[in-house]
Amino acid sequence: MKICVLNGDKVNFDGAVDYNILGSEVTVHGDCLPGDLAAYAEGFDVIVSKELPINREDIMSLPSCVRLIAEAGTGYNNIDLEACRERGIAVINVPAYSSERVAHTAIMMMLMLASSMRKQLRMLDGGDHRNFSEHLMVPHTELNGKTMGLIGTGNIGRKTIAAGKALDMEVIAYKPGRRTADVEYVELDELLERSDYIFLHCPLKPETYHMIGAEELKKMKKSAFLINTSRGALVDEQALIEALRSGEIAGAGLDVQEHEPLAADSPLFSMDNVIVTPHMGWKGLETRQRLVRILADGIRSFEEGGTLNRVDLT
Repeated sequence: MKICVLNGDKVNFDGAVDYNILGSEVTVHGDCLPGDLAAYAEGFDVIVSKELPINREDIMSLPSCVRLIAEAGTGYNNIDLEACRERGIAVINVPAYSSERVAHTAIMMMLMLASSMRKQLRMLDGGDHRNFSEHLMVPHTELNGKTMGLIGTGNIGRKTIAAGKALDMEVIAYKPGRRTADVEYVELDELLERSDYIFLHCPLKPETYHMIGAEELKKMKKSAFLINTSRGALVDEQALIEALRSGEIAGAGLDVQEHEPLAADSPLFSMDNVIVTPHMGWKGLETRQRLVRILADGIRSFEEGGTLNRVDLT
């Protein structure tokens, strides 16, 4: 099969990933603008995309040669699955390729927030050495004995739970439907009220859009922190900014934002109690190399008549 990779630079920004393992005929484009999909797809059996919005209009305009769209990541809310079904185009994703790395990012944020590391580094950058010459000038708290609350206990959530237990934290979780981890499950309101650190580890769906808004933030402890490494739109960003400004919650760690890239004038960049990173949780070198290997397995399975990692069948 002939394979066209779009937005290839999002995964291979450092040249350390080999797309040629996807098949014998692979063409790679570093980027792709929304709406240009049909032009790039001409003559190809497989389209590989990374976080490219692919709406109904795009799918209906694809040439008949396209049989498979492969999303180079776990989330596929950027693709109109119903339109793909109508066109008879299969869709695969790459599940669980970055579970450890994303969990590590979430835990790193918790550790930094517990130590006011953002403010400490800013003091150093400004030549302020009072943390060394006087008593420590910023809050610095233990994690053992604190309560970790997880919203979602899938692959990444379970890795985060393991880290929390290793740090001797109390761990509670909320997840509608099937419960997959050996922890105490509680209702969302109870989790918000009890947790010292709240982690979002769930997909973005219509029912989870802005699931953390002004009302939910009001239910959190004033000493609590919110950590989101899943999808930015799970959180009402403006409501979060207001809660941070007013001291309604203690701080936040955000590897994802509601609109990416984050606007240059966003107040989140300048808050001492906020850590923002550029959706980097999945971008570890080994993680990206694993992603392409799993992607190759899914494409090969489709070519052989299999259903590995198909997401359009449900």
